[in-house]
Parts: sequence; structure tokens; C-alpha cells
Amino acid sequence: MSSLKKTAAQMVADSRARIDEIETTNLIRALDDPNTVIIDIRDIRERQRAGFIPGSVHAPRGMIEFWVDPDSPYHKDIFAQKGKRYVFHCASGWRSALTVATLQDMGFDASHLREGFSTWEAQGGPVLRTDSGKEH
Repeated sequence: MSSLKKTAAQMVADSRARIDEIETTNLIRALDDPNTVIIDIRDIRERQRAGFIPGSVHAPRGMIEFWVDPDSPYHKDIFAQKGKRYVFHCASGWRSALTVATLQDMGFDASHLREGFSTWEAQGGPVLRTDSGKEH
């Protein structure tokens, strides 16, 4: 039995209960939508090993709150675009659920890919692979 007040699984479940979740097939259909911004929060080694969604923006999980916050010295302009739909993803949907819940607490509107990258390729989603994990 855990001595924690809340387990990681409970945190993910609580987050999923209050955020917008996108199904893999729906995000695949939105790939050509210029108003959809896909944010990959996986570690660079995950991107190198498994590939990544073409056009996705890599934003390491540990920097998201700082990159999104316009008052942060680490703010990234990609997160200040009006009229964009931001969809975050990780490998299985756990980290991205926690991320999106936190961003909603900050007042930033976002969604997450429910099953993460784990079902992307199997459901017909395109994948890029490079040594660096970045698009060239």
C-alpha cells in the first residue's frame, strides 16, 4: 500500500476527467489543419527511437509551463499564436494528461492525444525518423 496521498495513476485519472482528449484518428485527420499545433513532450531519446509526428513541435516536459508563460524569460512564441488549437502528446497519454491539466490551471487552452504516440503509426499516422529526433 502506498504512503502517498495520491498516486501517479490517480493524478492522471483526475486530469483526464477534466481535460479535452483527442482520439488518434481525429488528430490524424487534423494534420493538414494549419490551426492545429501538435506539441510532442517526449524526451528527445524517445523521438530518436520511435520517430515523431511530421510538423510536431518538440517541447521537453520539464519546460512546458515556462515556455507557455508569456511573462517567463523562457517563453516561446509558438505558444502565443491566436486561434490555434494546441494538442500535446507523449508516448501513452499519461504525461500529456498531466501537462494539459496544469496548463489549463494556468489559463492556457489545450488538448491531449488520449493514447499518445503509442497507437499513432498503427492507426495510419505518418512518422518521421531521423538520428537527431528533429526535422531537417
